[in-house]
Amino acid sequence: MIADTFAQNYVSFPGLGIGRFKLDPVAFRIGNTGIEIRWYGIIICIGMILAFWYASTRAKTEKVKFDDILDMTLFSLIFGIIGARLYYVIFRFDEFREPGNIGRTLYNIVAIWNGGLAIYGAVIAGLITILIFAKIKRMRPSVLLDIAAPSVMLGQIVGRWGNFTNSEAHGGETTSFLRMGLSKSYDGVTFSSETFYHPTFLYESLWNLVGFILIAVFYKKKKYHGQVFLFYMTWYGLGRMLIEGLRTDSLYVGPLRVSQVLAGIIFVAGLALLILGQVRLKKGSAEPVGAYMSGDAEDVDDDEDENGEESEDDDERDGESGDGEDY
Repeated sequence: MIADTFAQNYVSFPGLGIGRFKLDPVAFRIGNTGIEIRWYGIIICIGMILAFWYASTRAKTEKVKFDDILDMTLFSLIFGIIGARLYYVIFRFDEFREPGNIGRTLYNIVAIWNGGLAIYGAVIAGLITILIFAKIKRMRPSVLLDIAAPSVMLGQIVGRWGNFTNSEAHGGETTSFLRMGLSKSYDGVTFSSETFYHPTFLYESLWNLVGFILIAVFYKKKKYHGQVFLFYMTWYGLGRMLIEGLRTDSLYVGPLRVSQVLAGIIFVAGLALLILGQVRLKKGSAEPVGAYMSGDAEDVDDDEDENGEESEDDDERDGESGDGEDY
């Protein structure tokens, strides 16, 4: 075990013409402090920044104030990270527990820079946070979820490469042209036998990239608030359900892969709600995008001055709540 500490990971993608190269999970070290800055943390942070940037651009489309998106993002990130870690720790507590050493156990639980975040925990915590935020701010949750969905997907596209730098989240052995070779070396000359695995982090990143492009094209053509979020549920649920079956590090409850089962439920629920939304739209019971809700109409009336002119904030009313139906 001690020797492995000094072994370096080497990766290759022979099917893509990429030969073996060293993969150091540590980006740099701060002097002699022993503090390591890992690529995993850097990549996750980049994903968060890009997600916020995209959310802020979509907020303009939905006429939601920048300050509201900033507040929503900050709360979602904080509770999302906590949720992602708790979800992972709950199903793998034995990996973090140090018998007789509570301090070390707590440190292991907090040390997210070593990897160990479950996206479902982040999504669940983030969803709850957005719903509570919408309630407090009196905003339509469906609008905020439409903004958040592709933003989260963009973060996932980037974030999966953090798993790559840690040589984790890969699948079983394969001879596929996308196969990823993993080996170790202590001197950069002599290598352990190279084993080829499914690069499931890459599969999920590419799947989400396609989904993100589709959402980006589709966004302004959505028919009702919440439709983008439901598409995200359906697309991501389907992809994760298929890809999770290839992984070797799945979280289990008995014989069941937790993430695969949850992905299947999300896919079925998202697809059913998308179909239901289309039916409701045809029947006229779902609110079309751009239509005023009764609550909005009252707000606009209240903001009119004596000359019947609307206030300057009216162009940011679309994100606020009302009494009509979203989906």
